Amino acid sequence: MKSFNVPVTYRSPLITAIKQYRKAADHLKKDDSPTLLEFDNLQIYLARHFGFCYGVENAIEIAFQTIENNIGKRIFLLSEMIHNPFVNRDLQAKGVQFLMDTYGNTIIPFESLTADDVVIIPAFGTTLPIEKQLRDLGIPIEKYDTTCPFVEKVWNRSSQIAKKGYSIVIHGKPTHEETRATFSHSADFAPSVVINDIKEAAELAKFITGEKPDSTFYTEFAGRFSEGFDVLKDLQRFGVVNQTTMLASDTQAIADYLKKIMMQLYNLNEANISERFADTRDTLCYATNDNQNAVSGMLQQPADIAIVVGGRNSSNTSHLVELCEEKLPTFFIRSEDDIISNMSIIDFNWITKEEKIVENWLPDCKPLRILVTSGASCPDAMVEGVIRKIQSYFGKPEAFEAVVDYYNGL
Repeated sequence: MKSFNVPVTYRSPLITAIKQYRKAADHLKKDDSPTLLEFDNLQIYLARHFGFCYGVENAIEIAFQTIENNIGKRIFLLSEMIHNPFVNRDLQAKGVQFLMDTYGNTIIPFESLTADDVVIIPAFGTTLPIEKQLRDLGIPIEKYDTTCPFVEKVWNRSSQIAKKGYSIVIHGKPTHEETRATFSHSADFAPSVVINDIKEAAELAKFITGEKPDSTFYTEFAGRFSEGFDVLKDLQRFGVVNQTTMLASDTQAIADYLKKIMMQLYNLNEANISERFADTRDTLCYATNDNQNAVSGMLQQPADIAIVVGGRNSSNTSHLVELCEEKLPTFFIRSEDDIISNMSIIDFNWITKEEKIVENWLPDCKPLRILVTSGASCPDAMVEGVIRKIQSYFGKPEAFEAVVDYYNGL
């Protein structure tokens, strides 16, 4: 896979050495067990896969190259480059301005832009109306488009099934940038509707079967269906695609559920289900799958707590937290700065969107066993920072450097 040129401050000598060692030993990715780092009375189990994915590294490389190649020009980002506050802060420190917030609210009016300005499309992609608005201003968006290739793959798959007469059901968070972009592109191809979870899939199924009157669909799914969507006609034949950072198991469960509904309603079997339901399993992102599978593998290891590092508005990171919370106490932090001391930590609740200080967060166990992973937009350097800070409560810095030397020597 291509290697990217990202700022060295995002790299970690320890994490790089571990990832290279694991890749060489398991290039087919069949082993999801974590990597054990031992420090006296502390054991850190590091997930097999975590951190920057292909799409994120690609976006970061393009963004920083754009800054270097356009000195003196005004440079804008449509919204956050990725969902990591530190990366976005670094870009702003270099003069990059955000045109919108993560919910699509305008910060800087588009009318103030000129054809001489540079506008970077973030990794999530953007909607067709925004693309047109920028082109009409004479801004060459293709030149600075960092849309993740795996997001574009979802758009391409939507186009393919649309040409075969299928409507499109999108599994995603309705307000997320990527979902808004995917909905815009899908709706340009075919009738489209967004559902958030399996509960909404069950409600959608009631309109498919006629259990619910079609008139209530337009209220229940207000703002989440394409213009002219006909609930009586457009749910007779469809496929399911997803926001790439959702739980892969959730997307598959939704697709399986709706597929079963169609089989029962139209008396179909596996041989002829394609008459009503498109196979879209290939839209699941490899990095999302790898990171989630690695967490599942990590959770097979007996442990006392888990730590997930990443941006608070990062969808893929919140799902890693969700998986960990099912098994053991889990702390969702942005960086080592959220670790106040060996007694206090700032934890973030991904459901209520609230932070709180948790006291006595480190269990009194010998050895203490901690599972560690991070989201796809989290720099490896932050993961190292977290491990280094926790280790400092259990021994001298020399012990950490010895582990770094060990993995660099493999």
